[in-house]
Amino acid sequence: MAPHAQTGSGRLSRGLLLLWALLGTGLCHAGAEVEGFSQDARTSPPVAVLNWTAQLMEETYTNFTQKCWELFVDLMRNVTVSELCEWKVISRPYSFLRTCLEGWADHLRYGYPNALAEQYIFQSHHRYFHNCTLEHQGYFDPPEDVLLAMIIAPICLIPFLVTLVIWRSKDGKAQP
Repeated sequence: MAPHAQTGSGRLSRGLLLLWALLGTGLCHAGAEVEGFSQDARTSPPVAVLNWTAQLMEETYTNFTQKCWELFVDLMRNVTVSELCEWKVISRPYSFLRTCLEGWADHLRYGYPNALAEQYIFQSHHRYFHNCTLEHQGYFDPPEDVLLAMIIAPICLIPFLVTLVIWRSKDGKAQP
């Protein structure tokens, strides 16, 4: 599980970078007085900070999805070309990719599905699974003798049923 150790140290570095950025921009100075803003205006962050935070979250999610993709590619190296279309073989790496993309989106509250995650899913299909076809053959007509029997049986049955209904209705007795 070496990739998770790298992710943890990267998370610490990003956290320190975020803290440094917040301290550097003056957002973390609790005692600082902002001119031109009332107390109510200071409680909600300005729009520019929200955009910066969204940009940082998108960049962070992009970095994590790249790691998810790299791990998926690494897992797919163990799959031979003849096994690429066998779900039993590819379900683990494919499910890992989907779970990783969805998990980081949930963790960062980024929203899933999203365009970046869909791009990686499409990329996986284009790169690995584009030659997979349905293993089952399409539907074919039955053999000619079976087809002939299926057509003629109802046609012959209809005159017999009409005759039976007419014969029973001529009896004249009331049916219970």
